[in-house]
Amino acid sequence: MKSLKIYTLSTILFLFSSCDTLNQAGQILNQTGIGNPSVAEISMGLKQALELGTSAGSERLSQTDGFFANAAIKILFPEEAQKVERTLRSVGLNKLADNLILGINRAAEAAAIEAKPIFISAIKGMTFSDASTILLSGQQDAAILYFKRVTTEQLQQKFQPIIQNSLNKVGATRYWTDAITAYNSIPLVGKVNPDLSS
Repeated sequence: MKSLKIYTLSTILFLFSSCDTLNQAGQILNQTGIGNPSVAEISMGLKQALELGTSAGSERLSQTDGFFANAAIKILFPEEAQKVERTLRSVGLNKLADNLILGINRAAEAAAIEAKPIFISAIKGMTFSDASTILLSGQQDAAILYFKRVTTEQLQQKFQPIIQNSLNKVGATRYWTDAITAYNSIPLVGKVNPDLSS
């Protein structure tokens, strides 16, 4: 009975996590017929749901167009480089800017599967307190803040060489170099650092 209760709870949490409304899951637990789950059951259910969601998400994002075709997560020029994009487009270099955006997204798709073990490790290391905060605090971005806190350094270390390799492989580094060379040659613009991976 306990494993069925935890499975039901993790299924509910997985459905809510995929809808980005994880914090609302606690409000419907009594409506599911599983009663008042213990803190341990809530934590275990949340961990299972997050592990399922992480696996499905990393596999989906690593597919062609996993980033590029998804407007919610498509990677565009970073804020500090948007002036480069605007300037390039204003002088008719739309294709160059488009190629760079495609290349960056292809690099992210190639690297996405590498994030899975880092997130799984973060999920396994989640405390009861972390799980309670994610589910019961009412804070919309509690799960995001947790993952940001415990995975950022590892993701940066893991992704730097992967991203650099992926950027080179899909030609994004060349497109960026071409874009920055073209941008830096426009009179009266501030010069931009051509290091794309950073």
